[in-house]
Amino acid sequence: MSEKIAVPDEIITSKIYLIRNQKVMLDKDLAELYNVETKRLKEQVRRNIDRFPAFFMFELTTEEYAALRSQNATLKRGRHSKYPPFVFTEHGILMLSSVLNSELAIKMSVQIIETFIQLRKLANNYEEIMKKINQMESQNNEQFSEIYEVLQQLLEKPKEEPRTKIGYKKE
Repeated sequence: MSEKIAVPDEIITSKIYLIRNQKVMLDKDLAELYNVETKRLKEQVRRNIDRFPAFFMFELTTEEYAALRSQNATLKRGRHSKYPPFVFTEHGILMLSSVLNSELAIKMSVQIIETFIQLRKLANNYEEIMKKINQMESQNNEQFSEIYEVLQQLLEKPKEEPRTKIGYKKE
Protein backbone atom coordinates (compact mmCIF):
# COMPACT_ATOMS: atom_id res chain seq x y z
CA MET A 1 0.00 0.00 0.00
CA SER A 2 2.96 2.34 0.53
CA GLU A 3 3.88 2.28 -3.15
CA LYS A 4 3.35 5.54 -5.00
CA ILE A 5 1.10 5.84 -8.02
CA ALA A 6 2.82 6.86 -11.26
CA VAL A 7 1.23 10.30 -11.56
CA PRO A 8 3.77 13.13 -11.63
CA ASP A 9 3.31 15.74 -8.91
CA GLU A 10 3.27 18.44 -11.62
CA ILE A 11 0.03 17.02 -12.99
CA ILE A 12 -1.58 17.16 -9.56
CA THR A 13 -0.22 20.66 -8.94
CA SER A 14 -1.65 21.87 -12.25
CA LYS A 15 -5.10 20.78 -11.10
CA ILE A 16 -5.03 22.78 -7.86
CA TYR A 17 -6.86 26.12 -7.98
CA LEU A 18 -7.16 28.99 -5.54
CA ILE A 19 -10.87 29.66 -5.05
CA ARG A 20 -12.34 31.61 -2.13
CA ASN A 21 -8.80 31.87 -0.72
CA GLN A 22 -8.56 28.09 -0.48
CA LYS A 23 -6.51 25.61 -2.47
CA VAL A 24 -9.01 23.24 -4.02
CA MET A 25 -9.41 20.63 -6.74
CA LEU A 26 -12.35 20.21 -9.10
CA ASP A 27 -14.57 17.14 -9.05
CA LYS A 28 -13.78 16.31 -12.70
CA ASP A 29 -10.02 16.42 -12.06
CA LEU A 30 -10.33 14.23 -8.98
CA ALA A 31 -12.56 11.80 -10.85
CA GLU A 32 -9.91 11.56 -13.56
CA LEU A 33 -7.16 10.92 -10.99
CA TYR A 34 -9.29 8.36 -9.13
CA ASN A 35 -10.26 6.71 -12.43
CA VAL A 36 -14.02 7.05 -11.88
CA GLU A 37 -16.70 8.99 -13.73
CA THR A 38 -17.41 12.47 -12.41
CA LYS A 39 -21.08 11.46 -12.20
CA ARG A 40 -20.20 8.56 -9.86
CA LEU A 41 -17.96 10.72 -7.70
CA LYS A 42 -20.71 13.33 -7.25
CA GLU A 43 -23.23 10.57 -6.60
CA GLN A 44 -21.09 9.17 -3.75
CA VAL A 45 -20.62 12.64 -2.28
CA ARG A 46 -24.37 13.31 -2.33
CA ARG A 47 -25.04 9.94 -0.66
CA ASN A 48 -22.58 10.86 2.10
CA ILE A 49 -23.14 14.62 2.22
CA ASP A 50 -22.90 14.69 6.04
CA ARG A 51 -19.19 13.79 5.68
CA PHE A 52 -18.55 16.93 3.61
CA PRO A 53 -19.07 20.13 5.60
CA ALA A 54 -18.57 23.48 3.83
CA PHE A 55 -14.86 23.62 4.70
CA PHE A 56 -14.31 20.19 3.05
CA MET A 57 -16.31 20.72 -0.13
CA PHE A 58 -18.51 23.35 -1.77
CA GLU A 59 -20.21 23.92 -5.09
CA LEU A 60 -19.03 26.82 -7.21
CA THR A 61 -21.41 29.64 -7.93
CA THR A 62 -22.34 30.28 -11.55
CA GLU A 63 -20.06 33.36 -11.56
CA GLU A 64 -17.10 31.45 -10.10
CA TYR A 65 -17.60 28.68 -12.65
CA ALA A 66 -17.76 31.17 -15.52
CA ALA A 67 -14.55 32.82 -14.29
CA LEU A 68 -12.83 29.45 -14.02
CA ARG A 69 -13.95 28.45 -17.50
CA SER A 70 -12.68 31.75 -18.93
CA GLN A 71 -9.24 31.04 -17.41
CA ASN A 72 -9.13 27.80 -19.38
CA ALA A 73 -9.67 29.43 -22.77
CA THR A 74 -9.60 26.26 -24.83
CA LEU A 75 -12.81 24.50 -23.94
CA LYS A 76 -13.34 21.23 -25.73
CA ARG A 77 -16.82 20.22 -26.73
CA GLY A 78 -18.38 17.88 -24.19
CA ARG A 79 -15.52 18.21 -21.69
CA HIS A 80 -17.14 20.82 -19.44
CA SER A 81 -20.35 20.28 -17.53
CA LYS A 82 -23.11 22.83 -17.74
CA TYR A 83 -23.51 22.45 -13.97
CA PRO A 84 -21.10 24.13 -11.56
CA PRO A 85 -18.63 21.60 -10.17
CA PHE A 86 -17.96 20.56 -6.62
CA VAL A 87 -14.56 21.65 -5.37
CA PHE A 88 -12.73 19.85 -2.60
CA THR A 89 -10.27 21.20 -0.07
CA GLU A 90 -7.39 19.11 1.22
CA HIS A 91 -9.63 17.67 3.96
CA GLY A 92 -12.42 16.94 1.49
CA ILE A 93 -10.00 15.03 -0.73
CA LEU A 94 -9.03 12.86 2.20
CA MET A 95 -12.69 12.20 3.02
CA LEU A 96 -13.41 11.47 -0.64
CA SER A 97 -11.06 8.50 -0.61
CA SER A 98 -13.08 6.87 2.17
CA VAL A 99 -16.34 7.48 0.31
CA LEU A 100 -15.06 6.04 -2.98
CA ASN A 101 -13.70 3.06 -1.08
CA SER A 102 -11.07 1.81 -3.52
CA GLU A 103 -7.37 1.14 -3.09
CA LEU A 104 -6.59 3.47 -6.01
CA ALA A 105 -8.58 6.29 -4.37
CA ILE A 106 -6.70 5.84 -1.10
CA LYS A 107 -3.27 5.82 -2.77
CA MET A 108 -4.14 8.78 -4.98
CA SER A 109 -5.47 10.76 -1.99
CA VAL A 110 -2.23 10.18 -0.12
CA GLN A 111 -0.25 11.46 -3.11
CA ILE A 112 -2.52 14.50 -3.49
CA ILE A 113 -2.22 15.33 0.23
CA GLU A 114 1.58 15.02 -0.03
CA THR A 115 1.47 17.51 -2.93
CA PHE A 116 -0.60 19.94 -0.85
CA ILE A 117 1.96 19.62 1.97
CA GLN A 118 4.84 20.33 -0.43
CA LEU A 119 3.02 23.41 -1.75
CA ARG A 120 2.50 24.64 1.81
CA LYS A 121 6.22 24.17 2.56
CA LEU A 122 7.17 26.09 -0.58
CA ALA A 123 4.82 28.93 0.36
CA ASN A 124 6.28 29.09 3.89
CA ASN A 125 9.85 29.14 2.52
CA TYR A 126 8.91 31.92 0.11
CA GLU A 127 7.42 33.99 2.94
CA GLU A 128 10.54 33.48 5.07
CA ILE A 129 12.84 34.54 2.24
CA MET A 130 10.74 37.65 1.55
CA LYS A 131 10.78 38.51 5.26
CA LYS A 132 14.59 38.23 5.36
CA ILE A 133 14.96 40.35 2.22
CA ASN A 134 12.69 43.01 3.71
CA GLN A 135 14.71 42.99 6.94
CA MET A 136 17.93 43.42 5.01
CA GLU A 137 16.43 46.25 2.97
CA SER A 138 15.15 48.03 6.08
CA GLN A 139 18.60 47.88 7.67
CA ASN A 140 19.95 49.74 4.66
CA ASN A 141 22.71 47.19 4.53
CA GLU A 142 25.56 48.15 2.18
CA GLN A 143 26.31 44.51 1.40
CA PHE A 144 22.70 43.95 0.41
CA SER A 145 22.77 46.82 -2.07
CA GLU A 146 25.91 45.36 -3.66
CA ILE A 147 24.30 41.92 -3.87
CA TYR A 148 21.16 43.49 -5.32
CA GLU A 149 23.18 45.27 -8.03
CA VAL A 150 24.97 42.05 -8.98
CA LEU A 151 21.62 40.20 -9.16
CA GLN A 152 20.22 42.96 -11.37
CA GLN A 153 23.22 42.68 -13.71
CA LEU A 154 22.75 38.91 -13.91
CA LEU A 155 19.07 39.29 -14.70
CA GLU A 156 19.62 41.91 -17.43
CA LYS A 157 19.60 40.70 -21.01
CA PRO A 158 22.99 40.89 -22.64
CA LYS A 159 23.39 43.73 -25.11
CA GLU A 160 23.17 42.39 -28.62
CA GLU A 161 25.78 43.66 -31.05
CA PRO A 162 25.17 43.55 -34.78
CA ARG A 163 26.35 40.27 -36.22
CA THR A 164 28.45 39.96 -39.29
CA LYS A 165 26.86 37.99 -42.05
CA ILE A 166 28.33 34.62 -42.80
CA GLY A 167 28.11 32.50 -45.89
CA TYR A 168 28.69 33.08 -49.58
CA LYS A 169 29.41 36.71 -50.45
CA LYS A 170 28.99 38.18 -53.92
CA GLU A 171 31.87 40.27 -55.23
